[in-house]
Amino acid sequence: MFQTIKDWFWLESFWLPPAVTWSDLEDHDGLVFVKPSHLYMTIPCAFGLLIIRHFFEKFIATPLAKKFGIKEEVQKVIPNAILEHFFKHSTRRPSQTDTYGLAKKSNLTERQVERWFRRRRNQERPNRMKKFQEACWRFAFYLMMTVAGIAFLYDKPWIYDLWEVWNGYPRQPLLPSQYWYYILEMGFYWSLIFALGSDVKRKDFLAHVIHHLAALSLMSFSWCANYIRSGTLVMIVHDVADIWLESAKMFSYAGWTQTCNTLFFIFSTVFFISRLVIFPFWILHCTLVVPMLYLEPFFSYIFLNMQLMLLQGLHLYWGYFILKMLKRCIFTKNIQDVRSDDEDEYEEEEEEEEEEEKEEATKGKERDCLKNGLGADRHLIPNGQHGR
Repeated sequence: MFQTIKDWFWLESFWLPPAVTWSDLEDHDGLVFVKPSHLYMTIPCAFGLLIIRHFFEKFIATPLAKKFGIKEEVQKVIPNAILEHFFKHSTRRPSQTDTYGLAKKSNLTERQVERWFRRRRNQERPNRMKKFQEACWRFAFYLMMTVAGIAFLYDKPWIYDLWEVWNGYPRQPLLPSQYWYYILEMGFYWSLIFALGSDVKRKDFLAHVIHHLAALSLMSFSWCANYIRSGTLVMIVHDVADIWLESAKMFSYAGWTQTCNTLFFIFSTVFFISRLVIFPFWILHCTLVVPMLYLEPFFSYIFLNMQLMLLQGLHLYWGYFILKMLKRCIFTKNIQDVRSDDEDEYEEEEEEEEEEEKEEATKGKERDCLKNGLGADRHLIPNGQHGR
């Protein structure tokens, strides 16, 4: 049964052009060709990257964040069994009626109950340190892969002449640089999927999952069908824009608004050029139109281009969000990630908390001043005028 499914899955008519067999892609005369078994290496690579990421965030990203003035403080709440039970088993946002009842049960004021729930919610949300660490890791990886991609591709003829992408296909030998480029890229996307449970969740969480799975599916399929040359072009076009996005996020979490805005404008320009101009009119043209001048249509050709068009649909989806952020930046002079509703709420609650603390501090100073016979402006109050 398993062997039957395996034989059916690897039918040459699914993967290869007509009149080409798997035997044509066997190693010979010192030439190495792609094999599906090579992809097993991506899983150990993913776990290796997760280990590297752990130490990178601990010894590089965290000290860098502290240099930018980002604190790792988590505001602890005063333990309260009644409120904690309600928080875990009922709701994190009690209604006014619930707040009144909880205040009676716990011998607190309604304001204190509201403040307790606000701090308890904030305690479970990722802080800026966590977000900075994630952005810093992705920035470092994308930067490394962009530099590596340029080094791998600058002397390859198909980067300058798209006809060379299909010259000799599918009997194109595998180069060591192509092997490591693919393994590292796929290992990285696997590591992102493995870390989805612990990474900061955003409004477009589902789109991220689809993107990672689509990227892995596309890279795996292009590897098995030996679309390596076009695959390397797709990867370099994507990595070059992501560097600027992650760097903009880093400066945003650090509070460097002007730098963040500048980097985001650079990212937007690179994104629209690379993914909404170069990708559809250069890459898709290369995979959709050019092969038909060499070959007859076959299954893997159709499947490859379906995946690339799905990827282009995601580009349009993110392009919509980028335009919203650009609009916000132009009219409010501040970029806020429109995907992150939880982040917005967190920042609003932090501001409320700070305002409350300032109010309490001001009232405390006024009380101390009155006790010492001083006004709020620290001038002496004449006798008998305290109540006026």
